[in-house]
Amino acid sequence: MSPRTYKTEKRRAAAEQTRSRVLEATRELIMASSIPPSIDAVAAHAGVARMTVYYQFGSKVGLLEALFDELGGRYFRSALPRVMSQDKPLEALANLIEVFLTFWASERLVTRRIRGMAALDPDFEDSIHGRDERRRLLIRTVIERIAERHGTPHEEAFDATVDAVYALTSFAMFDAMARDDMDLAQLTPLVQRLARLTLDMGETPSDER
Repeated sequence: MSPRTYKTEKRRAAAEQTRSRVLEATRELIMASSIPPSIDAVAAHAGVARMTVYYQFGSKVGLLEALFDELGGRYFRSALPRVMSQDKPLEALANLIEVFLTFWASERLVTRRIRGMAALDPDFEDSIHGRDERRRLLIRTVIERIAERHGTPHEEAFDATVDAVYALTSFAMFDAMARDDMDLAQLTPLVQRLARLTLDMGETPSDER
């Protein structure tokens, strides 16, 4: 490795460490208070200059978006490929539901607060909505495979079925259903059954088959 390449790699590693430190500082501040942290507060907590935060993330919205992606990336990068490559689509849907609910449970407070902050900023809200649409696409893909193999939901009910499962796996639904004393092991099978009922409601009536 040439000296120039070594220095470049060293700078890249240092920048990545700084980025991780800033994101963790942001997470800790959000966990500590429902008030959105300022760039100055994040910089001080991370032990970096405020311009470092702006250089890395561009703005407060960029910082919150990066944190949202980082939290999901830690979990989804390993979980989603395994689920989406399953051969049996009904099992894939059940496992996909488990993946989403487990993530919501693991990052419940910080996710609730980040989404609350998004509700106060239209640009950030649009950004979060775009990320939610990725979940809809995964659900749609799995339900398309279910329809191909099992014939349900039929074409007329397909979009409504996707919408229903999308709603069932949303953070808002999870946060409403998951009481403080409810074990995730109780909630997950319940949501899986509701999703399966939604699929069954999309069956083609016998006189139309």
